[in-house]
Amino acid sequence: MYVPAAFREDRIEVLHALMREHSFATVVSNGESGLVATHLPILLDTSRGPRGTLIGHMARANPHWQSFREDVEILIIFQGPHAYISPSWYTTPLAVPTWNYAAIHAYGRPRLVDDEAGLYSIVQETDRTYEAQFAYDWSLEERREYAEKLLKNIVGFEVEIARLEGKLKLGQNRSRADQEGVIAGLSSQQSPIGQALAELMQERLAELVARQPNEHGTSPTKSRR
Repeated sequence: MYVPAAFREDRIEVLHALMREHSFATVVSNGESGLVATHLPILLDTSRGPRGTLIGHMARANPHWQSFREDVEILIIFQGPHAYISPSWYTTPLAVPTWNYAAIHAYGRPRLVDDEAGLYSIVQETDRTYEAQFAYDWSLEERREYAEKLLKNIVGFEVEIARLEGKLKLGQNRSRADQEGVIAGLSSQQSPIGQALAELMQERLAELVARQPNEHGTSPTKSRR
């Protein structure tokens, strides 16, 4: 992924947070039939490996998993909030449209999980992760016998992350006034994804402002210590 220095994000805690928040990812591999992509919910286990381990499952009928080899890396792409940016939102008079977005590329070698216990653990954790957002209490464990009958229809996989690339293209290369104009423009829209991008831009702008030296030559963060 092309990542100019202004847009590079290397902090693993930031990348992990975005991966969890935007966990419906694209799994890409290159097999005998060429490039193949599948769109899947992906779990992140930060306790396994220095960069974490990604976990997922797909339909056994999907031939994609058959291209997985433990000696060949695959790519898993996480797409965060993104939106068209109108140049009318800038204070700079001469500007052109662009697109702001957050994207993370995770690389690693896949390991298939095909045993019953391993598969059940994956689907159970997937259930727990996504059901947690709801007020009601739906449990896969209460339907375990039925769920276990369906395990033969899926294949699980794990990928310890070997490389992690993060790109947050949020207008950091523009003036503070331009960034604030874009945040205001996005915030005025009705699009939830635009609103999410505006919030992410606001967070990053606040970080940049906090790191800038004040009139005494120290950053606001350091001056409070």
